Amino acid sequence: MRGGGLVTGHHLRTHNPEQEATAMAEQQEEKLYVDAAEARRFVEAVLQGNGVPESNAAIVARCLVAADLRGVDTHGVNRIPSYMERIRQGALDPKANPELKQITPVVAHVDGHNGFGFLAAHAGMAAAIESARVYGIGMASVSHSNHYGMAAWVVQQAVDADMMSLVFTNSSPALPVWGGKDKLMGVSPIACGAPGKDAPFILDMAPSVAARGKIYKAKRRGEKIPLDWALDAEGRPTDDPAAALGGVMLPMGGPKGSALSIMMDVFSGVLSGSAYAGHVTGPYDPSKPADVGHFLVAIKPDLFMSLDEFRGRMDYLYQRVVGSDKAAGVERIYFPGELEQIAQREREKTGIPYVKAEVDALNEEARKVSVDSIATK
Repeated sequence: MRGGGLVTGHHLRTHNPEQEATAMAEQQEEKLYVDAAEARRFVEAVLQGNGVPESNAAIVARCLVAADLRGVDTHGVNRIPSYMERIRQGALDPKANPELKQITPVVAHVDGHNGFGFLAAHAGMAAAIESARVYGIGMASVSHSNHYGMAAWVVQQAVDADMMSLVFTNSSPALPVWGGKDKLMGVSPIACGAPGKDAPFILDMAPSVAARGKIYKAKRRGEKIPLDWALDAEGRPTDDPAAALGGVMLPMGGPKGSALSIMMDVFSGVLSGSAYAGHVTGPYDPSKPADVGHFLVAIKPDLFMSLDEFRGRMDYLYQRVVGSDKAAGVERIYFPGELEQIAQREREKTGIPYVKAEVDALNEEARKVSVDSIATK
């Protein structure tokens, strides 16, 4: 869960152990910092070097850097090498533009044409927002798409338009259904949001104990993972990320996490006409198109009251949450999305931290298309 958490003593604790484990591991590594503007420039250059039109490259870069700024490093600029490999292998069309059809005044369908998921989701949410401005609610179903990174950026797109939202996607098999042992359902994030007074409510969480991207990140950095994140191919708990990727992720809350992953498949895959039931291809598999589906809803928050009153009520909820009586040893309670907002303010000042192996991998992509390396400080 990339949302509300607690600070205990001098250590950060969240409702999901993945952030805690990552924070401890990253303290031991030397960081190379990159300004957000430089990260966007670099991503745009590499994308354009691989055939992505300039305007589309700008959208993808903005979304990837947004994830890094919010501290969701698993869904940020480090995805570039895997995305570019999919382009090189013909599994992702760099020139594709999403095609939007308005089905009813409040329902749109977007065919991603096997282009970047960022583009298809951006077009779908934009259509949903326009419908909501007129009719109070708008919905877009997206088919034949790809990985769209951090779901929170789609929520933020709605928040920036003063809209509430629901953002669903399906993904490649990583979780067993409750009672099963084989990968079938995806670690598909469920996200939603609403505008607030000083800061929005943004929830972006996976139905697993930890996001699968955390496993890939640990493998890339040569780190171990907590034993309660995944099982190896023999069904045993493992702290080896490679063994975890060969096994299965563990759903949060047992049958509840399993049911949420099935719900994501119903709304995103079955409804849209995209792949589902274990047939979505993963973003690190360049063998064939992913065929991901998304489901996006925008809701006008001032349907029953003024927007100012709505924001005031959201602020009251915020104050009640963060002002709750604290458990023993707890210094602060956070609203969902607040930790990421704090991380963004800090990284906008200091830059985005990467480790040398990540910078080297990015610069290898720059070399392949003869563009400038990413500048660190």
